Amino acid sequence: MSVTESTPAKLRLPRVSPWSAGAVAIAVIVVAPILSVLWIALFPSQNIWPHLLATTLPRYLVNTAILMSGVGLLSAMVGTGAAWLVSRYDFPGRRWLEWLLLLPLAIPAYVGAYALVDFLEYAGPVQTFLRGVFGWSSAQDYWFPQIRSMGAAILVLSASLFPYIYLLTRAAFREQSGASEEVAQSLGTGAFGRFWRVGLPLARPAIAAGMAIVMMESVNDFGTVDYFAVQTLTTGIFSTWLQANNAGGAAQIASVVLFLVIFLVVMEKVSRRKMRFFNLSTRHRPVARKPVTGRAAWAATLACAIPFAVGFVLPAGVIFSHALDNAKNWRDAELWQAGLNTLTVGGLAALITVGAGVFLVYGVRLSGRRLPRLLLPVTTIGYAAPGAVLGVGILIPLAALDNTIADAIWAATGWDPGLFMTGTAFALVLAYCVRFFAIGQGAADAAMGRVSPNLAAAARSLGRNQGQTLVEVYYPLMRASVASALLLVFVDCVKELPATLLLRPFNYETLATRVHEQASLENLGGAAPAAMLVIAVGLLAVGLLARANR
Repeated sequence: MSVTESTPAKLRLPRVSPWSAGAVAIAVIVVAPILSVLWIALFPSQNIWPHLLATTLPRYLVNTAILMSGVGLLSAMVGTGAAWLVSRYDFPGRRWLEWLLLLPLAIPAYVGAYALVDFLEYAGPVQTFLRGVFGWSSAQDYWFPQIRSMGAAILVLSASLFPYIYLLTRAAFREQSGASEEVAQSLGTGAFGRFWRVGLPLARPAIAAGMAIVMMESVNDFGTVDYFAVQTLTTGIFSTWLQANNAGGAAQIASVVLFLVIFLVVMEKVSRRKMRFFNLSTRHRPVARKPVTGRAAWAATLACAIPFAVGFVLPAGVIFSHALDNAKNWRDAELWQAGLNTLTVGGLAALITVGAGVFLVYGVRLSGRRLPRLLLPVTTIGYAAPGAVLGVGILIPLAALDNTIADAIWAATGWDPGLFMTGTAFALVLAYCVRFFAIGQGAADAAMGRVSPNLAAAARSLGRNQGQTLVEVYYPLMRASVASALLLVFVDCVKELPATLLLRPFNYETLATRVHEQASLENLGGAAPAAMLVIAVGLLAVGLLARANR
């Protein structure tokens, strides 16, 4: 009798695609700073929650809530009103104002703050003119509103951010059917009634989305509130970390900011959950603009021109004036070094962010596994997280890792290598990538979604591998979207201030930090050239945005 020996079957591990593994790795890197903030806040080396709750945290929360609410409401009123006028009526200058209302996006809020103070302060042109007209000799002879205040901060932020709501709401108004407008008019409803009962309810989801963006940007702001001496949660992170030298306390405040932002995102989603509007007509006809004449026409022109003037003409004019009056500052070597640094870190971050976004989306599409698909939307949370929060979540762990590696090398070789990550621009580039990853990922996802799967299948049948299919099939068809994403990420990197202030290496200036530091020294002439360069970069992005929304 023969005995057949059986060998145990080999254990087969599931094959992991490098595209899938890479997609998961990118998602983990993007989400890690957020998790780091929560970990440091829950397990700080020194717990100051009781001290924060008893002293500064309530004031930070109240001021932040007032700032968010004020900016959100004022931006909604201005953005929605301007969108209604340009989409429903024809009045003098409408064609120009429809696109000029986007230009305030090119002005960072902190630049607008410096310009407003320079324009309205005691030595500024407004008060100088009033003293000359009425013969006043000093500030005791008249009353003038306090410039550096909460109200001024709300005004400046609203003037800079209302185009977000304007852009979304204008699109919503343009997509509405003319039939509903005509029915309301036939029932005797006036112009305001049609806006309040028909146009506004249908545009409410767009308004809610725009307000959420505006309020999150208000929480993220540091330059404006710091210049106006308004103590918010973001300024609290800086003061607790840099002045009190308490990183754990800064992480705890950052966790409050993070939960506040998550609350805004959730509330925006909940507010739109039961709002569903459908066009049931088989022949969708857009609303025809009504011509307006007389005083009403010029009132509409003025109503749209004022936000444009306050949000763009005033700050750009003040900065341009100082740039001309201080032409010698254009020859400052530090200015151009800051410009070179900005170009380097912003360009590198844009390339990495968009490249990683394309890799992530392509990897998720190829893998078909559940984990990468679940992580894909999570990677967008960095765009909602303020730069100061990301600064805490990146710098503290990287500094610990840097010191551990340096100590190990010193112990083994006797050579001190210095700090590889926190001593260079590495941490700054990483923060930019995490902060604006949603732009690259969103552009890649939308562009790939427009490419027919049959094209990729045809390329594979011709012997192309997955990498060659991406380069030879997908990239040529999504090149325009990739270029737009690169520009948008770069522009946001140029304007980003809180993360740059926290993470830049010693004596490493960018255009944003140079503007902030020169203006903080009350040297707007020194800040003007850098601010002009920042505005010029912003105008490129606004031009691209206007072209995409024609």
